[in-house]
Amino acid sequence: MSGSDVTRDGVRGARAGRNAVTGTYGRRRKGKRGTKGKGRGERSMVPEAEFSSYYGKPILNKPTWKPLDIAGYLYLGGLAGSSSLLAAGGQLTGRPALARAAKLAATGGISLSLAALVHDLGRPARFLNMLRVLKPTSPMSVGSWLLAGYAPLAMAAAASDVANRYRPVGAAATASAAVLGPAVVTYTAVLVADTAVPSWHAGYRELPFVFAGSGATAAAGLALLAVPPAQTGPARRLATVGAALELGCFQLMKHRMGGLLSEPYEQGRAHTLLRTSELLTAGGAALAALGGRRPHRALAAVAGAALLTGSAALRFGVFHAGVASAEDPKYTVVPQRERLDAKGAEG
Repeated sequence: MSGSDVTRDGVRGARAGRNAVTGTYGRRRKGKRGTKGKGRGERSMVPEAEFSSYYGKPILNKPTWKPLDIAGYLYLGGLAGSSSLLAAGGQLTGRPALARAAKLAATGGISLSLAALVHDLGRPARFLNMLRVLKPTSPMSVGSWLLAGYAPLAMAAAASDVANRYRPVGAAATASAAVLGPAVVTYTAVLVADTAVPSWHAGYRELPFVFAGSGATAAAGLALLAVPPAQTGPARRLATVGAALELGCFQLMKHRMGGLLSEPYEQGRAHTLLRTSELLTAGGAALAALGGRRPHRALAAVAGAALLTGSAALRFGVFHAGVASAEDPKYTVVPQRERLDAKGAEG
C-alpha cells in the first residue's frame, strides 16, 4: 500500500466493516434468520475489558454509621412498633399482662432506639434540626417526624397502664401508637434502601417486609419471655406469621437481586449473622407454636430468647452486608455496566 492508496474516505479498495471490534460488540455475530447461526461471523480482535477501579479504591464512601448504634436503632425501632400492635391486641382481647408487657416494651424500645440514633449523630440538636421542615420525599425527614409523634404516644400508653389512671387517655394512646407502629417498623428499611449502598438499594422491594417480619418476631419473643403462658396466644401467632414473612421475603430478596449483589449476604460476618438468624427464628417460631398446645414457662422462655436474638442478628447481618457492598467497587460498577449493556441491546 502506498500513500496514494489513502483517500479522504479511507484506504482505496478496502472492504468496509473489517475493523477490530471491542467489548460486548466483539462477540461472534449470529447468522441471518433461518441459517441457524451458520453464517459468517466476526471474532473479537481485542479481549473484553475486565472490571477495574482506580487503584482498587471504593467508588462509594462506605457508611460511617457505628454498627452498634445504627443496627441497634434498626432493631429496637422494629421491636417497639410491633410491640404497640401486640399491646393493642392484648388490650382488645382481655389479656392485661400481655398488654402491659407490650406497652413497656414499646416504650423501652423506642427510648433506646432514639438514644442510639442521637449517640450516632453526636448531639441531640442534630435530631431536633431534622424537625425544622417536613420533606415527604426524604425517608429521614419523614422518619424523624414519625418518631417524634410515636414516642410520646407509646410512653403515655405505658404510663397510664402502670399508674392505672386516665384509662380513656391510655386507651386512645395505645390505639394511636398501634396505628403508627407498622410505619415505625418498616420506615428504617426504606431509609437504608434509599441510599446508594448496592446491596441495600437492590432490595428496596422486599426489605420493608423483611423488617416487618423481624420486628414481629422480636415483639413476640419479648412477650413470650415476660408474660404468663396462658396469655401469650397472640404473641405465639405473631411469632409464626413474622417468621414466615421474614424468612420468605429475605430469600425472595436475594433471588431478585441476582448472584452478584446477593454475595455480601453470603460472605463473612454478614453470612454468619444471617445464618444464625435463620436458625434461631425458625427454631423459635417452631417452639412458640408447639407451646400453644402445652403451655410451659421454660419452653416459652427458650422460644422468646431465640426469637429476640434471631431478630437482632438479622438487623446486624443486613447492616454489615451493606457496608461490605459499599467497600468493594465491583458491586457498584458491574451492575451499572450490565444495565447499560441491556439498554444497548434493547436499542
